[in-house]
Amino acid sequence: MRPLETLIPILLTVYLLWSLTGKKRPTVIALLPALDLLVIAVHANIEGTRWQMIPLYAFATVTFLLSVLTFKNPVVTGRPFRLIPSLILLAVSTALPFLLPVPSIPAPSGPYQVGTRIYELTDESRKELYSGKDEARRFIIQIWYPAESSPNDPRAPWMANADIFAPAIATYIDMPSFFLDHLALVKIPAYQEARVASAAGGFPIIFFSHGWNGFNAQNTGQALQLASHGYVVVGVQHTYGAVVTVFKDGTIAKNNPAALPSGAPDDEYEIAAHKLADQWAGDIGFSIDFLQAQNLDAGSPFYEVLDLSRIGVYGHSTGGGAAIQFCGIDARCQALLGLDPFMRPVSYEVLERGVSQPAFFMFSQAWADDLNSRNNQLFDPFYSISTDTYGAVSIDGTSHYDFSDLPLLSPLAPQLGLKGPINGKRVTAILNDYLLSFFDMTLKGKATGLFENPSPYPEVKPKQSS
Repeated sequence: MRPLETLIPILLTVYLLWSLTGKKRPTVIALLPALDLLVIAVHANIEGTRWQMIPLYAFATVTFLLSVLTFKNPVVTGRPFRLIPSLILLAVSTALPFLLPVPSIPAPSGPYQVGTRIYELTDESRKELYSGKDEARRFIIQIWYPAESSPNDPRAPWMANADIFAPAIATYIDMPSFFLDHLALVKIPAYQEARVASAAGGFPIIFFSHGWNGFNAQNTGQALQLASHGYVVVGVQHTYGAVVTVFKDGTIAKNNPAALPSGAPDDEYEIAAHKLADQWAGDIGFSIDFLQAQNLDAGSPFYEVLDLSRIGVYGHSTGGGAAIQFCGIDARCQALLGLDPFMRPVSYEVLERGVSQPAFFMFSQAWADDLNSRNNQLFDPFYSISTDTYGAVSIDGTSHYDFSDLPLLSPLAPQLGLKGPINGKRVTAILNDYLLSFFDMTLKGKATGLFENPSPYPEVKPKQSS
């Protein structure tokens, strides 16, 4: 809960518990319900209201009205049988906003402030495969970058068009559509369209590819961490594979299930998956072309600040497969990292020859332990023939979504299937250390001992082969 949200039940608790003293409420205590309404008004203006707080708002209002009736005669007699139901009702009213908080994206640790910009790209050389229309491929990228912010730069939202994204995400995790409406209140420790910092030789670039039914901002915490340490991070929003995509002209492109047909026979499914990975790899390739043009454009905020000779690519799940596919066919990729990479979209040609770039792969325990899965049967021989690998590891206690920001949605994330039992802050520390160290090593030439075995993190173990 946010600071003012937390203060509301604290004031109510102090007011109610005073009755246990059996003494008259002094004026300062008697006025606490009125003060609580004032706090709610300030909270509404500064933090913003949300539906999870409605029971607490109602409780505070009723308490205030009752306090007005007894204000002139504030004698209390210490009757716990009246107090206990009130405290229980207060606890229940507080539980809802506690269990569904406004997520807080951790501040990054690097020396740079972070800015972010969103661009809509159209690749006229490729057809859109999943809209049912004869049109060019259109998609969105979000860039997080080292910035020099000014006091007038606004804080950026976690996700643009949250009023559309939040219901789509809620529906995807089998919750009511209004369940995550409060995501529109999330601000991240980055500044919208802040000035790009300068760097001698330019900043290296890291591309991120999200998973099936994911979205470009699903790993914002990692993007902020990397950008704060001197990287330009590009999150690619893969239209019709993402949970939803919203374009500037108001077009809403929802996920197209036929693009990755669940339940189809294996051969049919993998043909569709290969086509999808080619499209997503094409999105990454065209994004590089776009940034190259931006780097040469004197009117661009990224003019002469990008180092196109140092490009890393990483992805989660289906995006991990797309990252492998891209690096397997495009030499502009200089480093590859996969988070639970989904291998079935990777073409047979890339699977059979591996990749030559420095590569590292991290698996959740849930995926790594399923030794006989089709994914592991494809990954293990691919990994064995890739020529410059720095390890394939699993993290004890993790599940598939631990590699994203989604566990921040609720303390009940394990019960909602959004994370494993590992402590959330712990897995974030592990992931950020490996991500930053890998790209520092491969794109900046910085030495590290992190990839030696055994890992300094006891939860990180070599992935077992199927």
